[in-house]
Amino acid sequence: MALIGQRNRLTILFENDSGYYLDGGEHGEILLPGRYIQRGSRPGEILDVFVHRDSEDRLVATTERPFAMVGEFASLRVVSVNPRVGIFLDWGLSKDLLLPIREQKDGLLPGYWVIVCVLLDTKTDRIIASARISRHLNLTPPTYAEGQAVKLLVTGPTPLGYNAIVDNAHNGLLYGSELAAPLKMGQRLTGYIRAVRPDGKIDLGLDPAGHQRIPANQETVLKVLDNAGGRLPFHDGSSPEEIRETFGMSKKAFKQAIGSLFKSRRIMISPHEIRLVAAAKK
Repeated sequence: MALIGQRNRLTILFENDSGYYLDGGEHGEILLPGRYIQRGSRPGEILDVFVHRDSEDRLVATTERPFAMVGEFASLRVVSVNPRVGIFLDWGLSKDLLLPIREQKDGLLPGYWVIVCVLLDTKTDRIIASARISRHLNLTPPTYAEGQAVKLLVTGPTPLGYNAIVDNAHNGLLYGSELAAPLKMGQRLTGYIRAVRPDGKIDLGLDPAGHQRIPANQETVLKVLDNAGGRLPFHDGSSPEEIRETFGMSKKAFKQAIGSLFKSRRIMISPHEIRLVAAAKK
């Protein structure tokens, strides 16, 4: 059976002037308009499509890819506002996504961006958005391991740093003291689990935790140094922003990496620079 709001692999039943009709199982025949696919496909062929409802509330398929599917979170731009109905968002399809009045926050205007959860309205069976994201997060304590890589969506600042949605499911915290530069709402990042507390709250970082990150960061430093001719003007006083921009890691991780490289005699550290020793050069 075809899943509304998801990508599906559906079989072509037949073709007519409107396009291709696909086997939607219990949903019956689902039209894939001809403008979305090059003609020449045959009955029995399987197509990868996204299923949603058109402006007349009919199920249709498209080869377009939305910015988020049902059950996922995303930062979407406000396209228009209808005071009687709600706000319409650009989600990557030709038909905009409705953020109903009951599901929105105040003060949204065209051009603004908002974090939403895409969901299937149980009353209407239509795909809608909700800006009340806390209602749609998974509150079950997760079973992440320390240092595990996860996908993050930054939802906004807090006094301690930034909240982020972890793997489209849980809420986590990135501590501002560990960040080299401010983050933006809606920014997508790869993060790492620092800890999962007994109450289910998740502490996050943008670098692998502890000693797990040192070998990879050592290789990054050596590669950047080699590409720069063997020396760079970085030291303990270098700013976190400069280090993040050049090496892609936090200042703490950078200091761990160069300290380890110095002990293994692969680099030299002076008050004004770091440089490769001859044996470490390629």
